[in-house]
Formats: sequence, C-alpha cells, structure tokens
Amino acid sequence: MPETEAPQGYWGADVATLGDRIAAAREAAGITEKQFARRLGVKTRTLLDWEEDRSEPRANRLATIAGMLGVSVMWLLTGQGDGLAEPGSDTARPFVRVQAELVEMRGAVQALQ
Repeated sequence: MPETEAPQGYWGADVATLGDRIAAAREAAGITEKQFARRLGVKTRTLLDWEEDRSEPRANRLATIAGMLGVSVMWLLTGQGDGLAEPGSDTARPFVRVQAELVEMRGAVQALQ
C-alpha cells in the first residue's frame, strides 16, 4: 500500500490557494481591497482576480505583497513558512476561521460537480 503524506493543515497547498492566502493576510492586516490595490499600484479588479485565483501576480509583485502583509513569499505560495496562524490555534482571528469554512465549502462544491 503506498505511503501517504500527512495533511499539511489549513494553509497547505492542497487546501488553500494563493488567492486564499493573499485575501486572508490582507484581511488580517485590516486593509480593504481598494486600499491594498492602491498601495500596490494595481486596479482593484486585478487584486480581486488574484484573490479569486483567476490570475497570479508576477514574482516581483508577489514579493511586494508578502512584504506589505508581513508574511513570507513561501507562505503565500505553499502555506509553509512565516504567515498567519492556522485557524483553531490560540492566535487565530475569527475571520480566519470563517475563511477556513469557506475553503471547506468550496471543496465540497467542487466535489459535487
């Protein structure tokens, strides 16, 4: 029987997406979509496309996003490294738990399709 890897937790690449992590980190920083887009020098629609996984930022923009949000580029890409606390931990904020529920619901909907 093949050996399976242990689950990576909520922020793992197999559960959350780059867009999920960008949105969660932005919300944790208390920055609106419009404010963050303005600070990045992009249109709000561009930021929404990144957060909704319709497109991805280029490497230089990804580094800027990570720096502005206080997380590592590796965490944004894979969920590993310096980032937000996992939902359910003592340091997790309530909106992060809601984000986790939304990711679970998205997975359930995709499984039904």
